[in-house]
Amino acid sequence: MTAQSMSPERASEIAASFDLRALPDDFYANPYPVYEALRQHEPVRRMPDGSLFLTRYADLVTVYRDAQTFSSDKRVEFGPKYNHAPFGSDNQPPFGSDSTSSPLFQHHTSSLVFNDPPLHSRVRKLIMGALSRRAIDDLEPGLITLVDGLLDNIALQGGGDLIEDFASAIPVEIIGNLLGVPHADRGPLRGWSLAILGALEPKLTPRQEALGNRSVTEFTAYLKRLVAERRKRPGDPQHDVLTRLIQGDGTQTAPEQLSETELLQNCIFILNAGHETTTNLIGNALVALQEWPEEKSKLLSKIELTMQIGQGLEANLTLAIDEFLRFESSNQLSNRRALKACSVGGTAMEEGALLTLCIGAANRDPAQFANPNVLDLTRGDESLGQPANRHLAFGFGIHQCAGLSLARLEGRIAIGRFLQRFPNYRLTAAPLRGGRARFRGFLQAPFAVSP
Repeated sequence: MTAQSMSPERASEIAASFDLRALPDDFYANPYPVYEALRQHEPVRRMPDGSLFLTRYADLVTVYRDAQTFSSDKRVEFGPKYNHAPFGSDNQPPFGSDSTSSPLFQHHTSSLVFNDPPLHSRVRKLIMGALSRRAIDDLEPGLITLVDGLLDNIALQGGGDLIEDFASAIPVEIIGNLLGVPHADRGPLRGWSLAILGALEPKLTPRQEALGNRSVTEFTAYLKRLVAERRKRPGDPQHDVLTRLIQGDGTQTAPEQLSETELLQNCIFILNAGHETTTNLIGNALVALQEWPEEKSKLLSKIELTMQIGQGLEANLTLAIDEFLRFESSNQLSNRRALKACSVGGTAMEEGALLTLCIGAANRDPAQFANPNVLDLTRGDESLGQPANRHLAFGFGIHQCAGLSLARLEGRIAIGRFLQRFPNYRLTAAPLRGGRARFRGFLQAPFAVSP
């Protein structure tokens, strides 16, 4: 069972009229030939709406490095997208406190990822303080217990669905633990997250918009109650992210604290950022191993050897996790806005130009990665003389993913223990992609395991 192929002729046809708001169905099944055609013939493509689509690794790094020229603030871009009220004379809508803001606009313009310093700096500092190396290490025993429990259920059932029964269940529980969400309240979290992130797709349907707005409203109402309870009964700010966000950084002089809107919307962001991308990492990896049986065999041999010599199983899977992230990036697209006239990759850009950075294309750029369309789980192995795997799945620069260490830990434990327990798992039907350009993952992947 292999990924759906696309002829060079079809890839060139899609690339010639490429428009993120009008993508054909076969693009979602396998976008990489289209990205390759764009990278070769039009690496900085002007799309019908006037925005620019970048596919070269070096160009993305250039943009990521220059936060003074390329802004992550999405107020101007998201105003029309989410039917925000007309902007002021300076064309700069206020942050999400405006009562005329739609819930989606309020959320996405208040969260960490879609902002510049100083808001970005304040929120990131608080989150990173709660995601220290020690705090992440402390999560490992509970994560192993969670994964083993899921694997026990799979064994009893003889299989299930890689997404619903395994991949998606892990990050929801981990983020729920970080925020201190009671287990009885976690049922709606995945649905809220999928709806809010689904509204980030380049083409937004009325149904997606309505569902996204309702999800932000319901999630915010729940968080208000949770925050009120945590204010009464604070947790340990070294481990409880919500308590840390409420209390600030604890400094005696000029303590960093968030407004109520910033607090609530960044709690939503933490769930969304930690849920969808990690679900996709685990699901994409386990499906890819079915499509690359030789790599699967090599990885199983490495796991077996690791167990024989008594080393930690998960600690030796970092190279494989990074290759899964490069090969099938969980988040395929990022965005910036040019704050002044500039040039990237030899292409002039006007002030205010909107840029889409194609992470999925950059991570398959042959100028950066040898044999980029091949899954190579030894990629980056210095003992074999390979260069480091400097993929962009976690972004780069000041906006590099704050939770990358946690995501890698979840991936190592989930994938490593799954393979150790079920080395002969097999897909029983073609997995179903999510049909989205920004987030690449599966909705369903039915599988069976041997008794």
